[in-house]
Amino acid sequence: MALTREKTQLMTASEIDRTLVRLAHEVLEKSHDLDRLAFVGIRRRGVPLAMRLATKIRDLEKREVPVGILDISLYRDDLSTIADKPVVNNTDIPFDVTGKDIILMDDVLYTGRTIRAALDALFRHGRPARVQLLVLIDRGHRELPIEARYVGRMVQTTDREIIEVKFREIDELEKVLLVERTDG
Repeated sequence: MALTREKTQLMTASEIDRTLVRLAHEVLEKSHDLDRLAFVGIRRRGVPLAMRLATKIRDLEKREVPVGILDISLYRDDLSTIADKPVVNNTDIPFDVTGKDIILMDDVLYTGRTIRAALDALFRHGRPARVQLLVLIDRGHRELPIEARYVGRMVQTTDREIIEVKFREIDELEKVLLVERTDG
């Protein structure tokens, strides 16, 4: 197992919150029909992101944005390299995606392979009118032609660096770290 060392903290809890407020405003500005808008968070850390943005929009606009949870475990192209028996969590999309303007959410955009898998999984549930991507951090290094429409922060990284997003709902703490793999 690769060892890592923390290089720097990129975002504090308050910086994450301010970024989510900005992203909520961007989504509202660029969404033409809020009645068709729905969020889908990629399990794990895309889910709290989607829930929090739905709450911010509810507070700003006094309207609910439906939120779904997407598990992409069986859609990954590296399935055989991550585990003999992958743990499959439930996908929970409690609305019809057909005709919706879906904003797919994840914490970090890196190679684009997670998003490709998420699109495959999402389209098994119907045909949205439009799918856009929102990420907290875009770190570059794309291997597929995938681009986020909404980005919290761009962070240039090396191949040895990793972005770790910590959300209180999952990790019981709140921050974004830049860590580096060490030879150990």
